[in-house]
Amino acid sequence: KQYIGNACGTIGLMHAIGNNMDKVTLSDGALKKYLEQAVKLSPDEAGRLLEESQDISVAHEESAQEGQTEAPELEASVDLHFIAFIERDGCLYELDGRKETAINHGASSQETLLEDTAKVVRQFMARDP
Repeated sequence: KQYIGNACGTIGLMHAIGNNMDKVTLSDGALKKYLEQAVKLSPDEAGRLLEESQDISVAHEESAQEGQTEAPELEASVDLHFIAFIERDGCLYELDGRKETAINHGASSQETLLEDTAKVVRQFMARDP
């Protein structure tokens, strides 16, 4: 659950990494510490933990300032949003911090993840070009 304004890109990356820990090795640091704690929590509790994490907040702010475009104010109203898609247990899930829970979009696999995600994104685009 997302409680931090304009941090959806950071949260999307955290979802992607956190749901692929069997494929990545993290060095000791704020992200590894957060993910180790969050794995035991509900989405709401994990969102609150992230909101309270000063280390993640500092890393997010530093990354935002390094971008190619000017970062919006933390609470600014923007018409852009990042989400993440993962394959878990043979299903394609949409992870969106604005929603109460993960959205299951049906069958998928590691081999078809990109193709399956592209189909869902095309549906999004058809609804809201």
